[in-house]
Amino acid sequence: MRAWQFEGTGKPIAMNEVAEPAPGPQEVIIDVKAAGLCHSDIMYMQVGESVMPFLPMTQGHENAGVISALGEGVEGWQVGDVVGVCSSGVRPPLGMFAHGGFADKLVADAADLARVPAGLDLSLAALATDAGMTSYHAIIKAGGASAGMKVGVIGYGGLGQIGARAAVLTGAEVHVAETKESVWGLATAAGVTGVVRDAAEWAGQGFDLVVDYAGFDTTQKAIDAVRRGGKVVQVGLGAPTFTISSNTILGKSLVGSLGGTVQDIEEVFDLMLRGEIEPVYTQIAFDEIGAGLERLRNNEVTGRLVARFGD
Repeated sequence: MRAWQFEGTGKPIAMNEVAEPAPGPQEVIIDVKAAGLCHSDIMYMQVGESVMPFLPMTQGHENAGVISALGEGVEGWQVGDVVGVCSSGVRPPLGMFAHGGFADKLVADAADLARVPAGLDLSLAALATDAGMTSYHAIIKAGGASAGMKVGVIGYGGLGQIGARAAVLTGAEVHVAETKESVWGLATAAGVTGVVRDAAEWAGQGFDLVVDYAGFDTTQKAIDAVRRGGKVVQVGLGAPTFTISSNTILGKSLVGSLGGTVQDIEEVFDLMLRGEIEPVYTQIAFDEIGAGLERLRNNEVTGRLVARFGD
């Protein structure tokens, strides 16, 4: 079968022919139908050789498809079920510590499966498993966004667009900081109160919560924006390290949010099915994944890229 694989630092991702996987106990095989592309895939290619347990590594951690085989002991699932895969920690993170879904078939632990409701497009189902889960968990579960709160969202990309809309749905007053002015209209249409280019403009404005989906030079700006007793949730991994002034964190909270749960994914599935969350995305073909990652690297993507194949 085909698989897009990271082969080592400095090398472009390569499409290789690999052996088809077989399910072990409590595992299933998924015929992948849709796979989202993520900035984390690029980060993994920057640091992967030092931490990945083996190379080459099939990338792709945002996947949806159809169960084609069951391993011993799997209960509650059948061949033909349509599922998304949650990187919840049951299995090592896909695409970095275990083979991911930029491939025709994927091995997943049964405990990591989210049931895709009838009528939900598989591109949406795929991006909900990471862009949806991660953004929703960060702003709703870790951040606690709710009615009456003043909430800031840094970055209106694949994650930020979902997180911002989820916060709007709670009744929070939501503001966005985004350098790409071409997406400001999308943010306003999603119910955002205001948009600025630089989160530095929020300094001293008493936000209750800021969620940083960018992670470049933005974390300090988020801290400066929240009130005493406020919270910053760090999600974005745009840079491997960042520096903050120690005195500015006093009286405030800075927490990291990584991924989420199957329940988070299924809650996002429901919101998408009802049309409450309608993320912007572009579909590409399987053989365009390598070029798609370069588009991400060069900041040429609005919303999310989703590879569709195997239909």
